[in-house]
Amino acid sequence: MSRAESDGMIEADHGRGPRSGSGRAADDAPPEAIVAIPLRHPWRILIAVVLVLGLAVFVLDAAQRPDYGWPEVGKYIFDRRISQAAWVTLSLTIYAMIGAIVIGLVLAIMRLSPNPVLKNIAWLYIWIFRGTPVYVQLVFWGLVSLIYPVFTLGIPFMEPWVTIPNGIFTNLFITAVIGLGLNEAAYMSEIVRAGLLSVDRGQEEAATALALSWGQTMRFVVVPQAMKIIIPPTGNEVISMLKTTSLVAAIPLSIDLYGVSRGISAVTFTPVPLLIVASLWYLLFTSVLMVGQHFIEKRFSRGTGRADSGRRSPTSDTAQAAGPTAAPGAVLPGEPGAPLGNDFGGKG
Repeated sequence: MSRAESDGMIEADHGRGPRSGSGRAADDAPPEAIVAIPLRHPWRILIAVVLVLGLAVFVLDAAQRPDYGWPEVGKYIFDRRISQAAWVTLSLTIYAMIGAIVIGLVLAIMRLSPNPVLKNIAWLYIWIFRGTPVYVQLVFWGLVSLIYPVFTLGIPFMEPWVTIPNGIFTNLFITAVIGLGLNEAAYMSEIVRAGLLSVDRGQEEAATALALSWGQTMRFVVVPQAMKIIIPPTGNEVISMLKTTSLVAAIPLSIDLYGVSRGISAVTFTPVPLLIVASLWYLLFTSVLMVGQHFIEKRFSRGTGRADSGRRSPTSDTAQAAGPTAAPGAVLPGEPGAPLGNDFGGKG
């Protein structure tokens, strides 16, 4: 053997490192990290570029068209009449949703009640208000003051005991709140009922074992646990109610955001700019409500395993890529003297 060949063999032995008696030195080395190359999606990129270009072309074209009346939009966007009408719209939304939530909760409890009379009355209410358009209902509530000019209390076909003038439905704002709230209550009752049914049956059985009545079980046990199911879709209903207030012209109520903008456009003959003004205010309120809905959903999703879904800590990824590690002197699984099982504790 030549001197060059012997030197090469010595360098190769130094590169391998010390060999164990069992020949497991190469097997115990940590595996190399896998470098994942993401797949290319040319069609996805092409579609995104086309959509962005189309949106840019539309925005540039709309900015140059005089029919949109952008000077009038800037003139009326902060007009005092528009801002007051926007506040009326927001007030209609808040009051109608408060009434809808209260009535919807009562209807949902009635539907789950063992009393067949209460259950059927609640079902009839939901059937009527969900089966007819909200615009038709608002028209009817606007005519109630003509159908019932006074409210009477007494025995039929006899002289009434009490006669009360109908001063409620002559107020168009209160009439709009009643009409919107009663319609929305039918939908809220289904949301609340879904939340109540999501609570495990064992909770009611445990409450019965503690000698709680059905009403106490609903109030103290079932309803608090159902709130995490009820709250998120309620945010969607609030946003929907904000846009439904534009239908109160059927009562007719014309002091809301859409009614005032339509009235101004009828005088100035600029319908498109006033529609844009009303839409911008609706978008502002809707955006604020969507942000609030996001944080409410995040708050009520805690403890359900959904708040941090899709998130992985970088330490776990690094640990998986580096392979199993142990403290100096520790015995890894599979080596002589290691405990049986899948972990260091030896439990299978």
